[in-house]
Amino acid sequence: MFAKYDPQGFLNPFEGVELKTLVYGEKSSLIRFHLQKGKELPSHSHHHEQTGFIVSGKIKLFIEGEGFIAEPGDTWSIKGDIEHRAEIIEDSVIIEVFSPLREEYLPE
Repeated sequence: MFAKYDPQGFLNPFEGVELKTLVYGEKSSLIRFHLQKGKELPSHSHHHEQTGFIVSGKIKLFIEGEGFIAEPGDTWSIKGDIEHRAEIIEDSVIIEVFSPLREEYLPE
């Protein structure tokens, strides 16, 4: 699968959070997130493994209570069923891979 970037078609699962599945396969998906300064991603967990990269901005990511300030170029990996949350320090763009596929984030 190939895909050209299109700035249209983002989903808004929470206030201050936009996401778009860029490309996906049978077992994984690649998601782009736009995160608004001052917002928070609430504490949650899911069965998907999640690996991320911050393109721009700054966030404070908490994985099982341990905090990490992520800035451009930084990466992380979160095993499935692990509690995590984030505080958005600056407007940010992050790219994350989820495995298995995040079907609820697929384009309609």
